Amino acid sequence: MTLTHAVLLFLGGIGGGLTGSMGGLASVVTYPALLSAGIPPVAANVTNTVALLSTAFGAAAGSRVELHGQGRRIARHGVVGVTGGTAGALLLMGTPSSAFERVVPGLIAAGGLMLLFREPLRAWYVRPGVRPPLGLAVFLIAIYGGYFGAGAGVMMLAALSVAAVEPLAITNAVKTVVLGFSNVAAAILYALLAPVHWTAAGVLAAGCLIGSGIGPALVRRTPERPLRVVIGLAALVLAAALWHDAGASP
Repeated sequence: MTLTHAVLLFLGGIGGGLTGSMGGLASVVTYPALLSAGIPPVAANVTNTVALLSTAFGAAAGSRVELHGQGRRIARHGVVGVTGGTAGALLLMGTPSSAFERVVPGLIAAGGLMLLFREPLRAWYVRPGVRPPLGLAVFLIAIYGGYFGAGAGVMMLAALSVAAVEPLAITNAVKTVVLGFSNVAAAILYALLAPVHWTAAGVLAAGCLIGSGIGPALVRRTPERPLRVVIGLAALVLAAALWHDAGASP
């Protein structure tokens, strides 16, 4: 890895940490950065998962106010996330990552639409006095997070946002930490069994740690509705670009 690649990975990590801790779209920045450094797709995928662990730490440090009192909820979803992340990691090691190239933009678009239409979805889904069943959704998203990652964050944010009554800043902080549980399980398996590029992972992780520590402060200072619209529209634009790339590839 050249110095130029290292600088680009570090900057990509900062961008990924920001987008990840603000809207769950880190992999859309960090994964292409790894590919541009000449790392093959499957190795880039597992390296990305290992590096993104630092996003959870940075976001947790930057979201101390939002995470206060959320320990039981994080633990409950975290156990599900570890299980799903392990399943996703095992799935990746048995299949080519390109198998999901058309599913990724679909998940990102679905998350974007859920954020844009959160209010009518809440009115349809949430019933007074009834706890929304989120466990299965968290489990399925965690599987995908361990498998590929791109789109998992915005889907988790959208699912929690529709079901939860807390401000978006709290939901966003919980999402990032819960996805960290999924990444822990996958990263341990990858470290033991997969071709992780450790130098690239370290450089990317350093950038992600910085970016993800800044992101929560920006979420805290931004009105919720405009932020939700911006994240939703960004997800749709990214999904369209990925669909185009998938259609153009041989």
